[in-house]
Amino acid sequence: MIVVGQRGRAVGGARRAALTIATLPLLAGCGLVGASSGTSLSVPNGMTVTSPDVSDGVLGTTYTCHGSGESPGLHWSGAPADASIAVVMDDASAPITPYIYWIMFDIKPETTDIPTGTPPRGAREAVNSAGTLKYDPPCPRGQSHSYRFTVYALGKPISLPKGTSLISAWTAIAQAAIRWGRLTATADP
Repeated sequence: MIVVGQRGRAVGGARRAALTIATLPLLAGCGLVGASSGTSLSVPNGMTVTSPDVSDGVLGTTYTCHGSGESPGLHWSGAPADASIAVVMDDASAPITPYIYWIMFDIKPETTDIPTGTPPRGAREAVNSAGTLKYDPPCPRGQSHSYRFTVYALGKPISLPKGTSLISAWTAIAQAAIRWGRLTATADP
């Protein structure tokens, strides 16, 4: 079986297996990362997420593959004062669901925003669905597409190194999440 990835490339056996394993928590009812906006997650939604780079629900071209591809800024509120923070950007409508564009964790509790193009000092990034260790700018083709920026407050820091696998980071975030908030943005081709 050949699976085609988000950017139209064939996905090899090892990557296909990793992506299949990544979807198992969704099938098992975890639903943390891939839940649709109408689905209740297993932890309370008590945070607000905004971005200076999203206007009227639209992510600027700068933050896609059609622009410079830098990461958008994010701001959140409503996290417990002592909670470590994690950020996941995904697209649950991708041909391989969910497709994770960005996964960052161990953001310090006192941090309430990520500046445009710069991860917060001390934060760690995990490998995303593209196999890279950074923000993977979305690349909508043909029609507008929606992307989700979910910020998780964690009850404990995640003890994983920078560059950890998507599955390891995702699982650790799911196990430590105590609150979350989400910003959904559309990007145009």
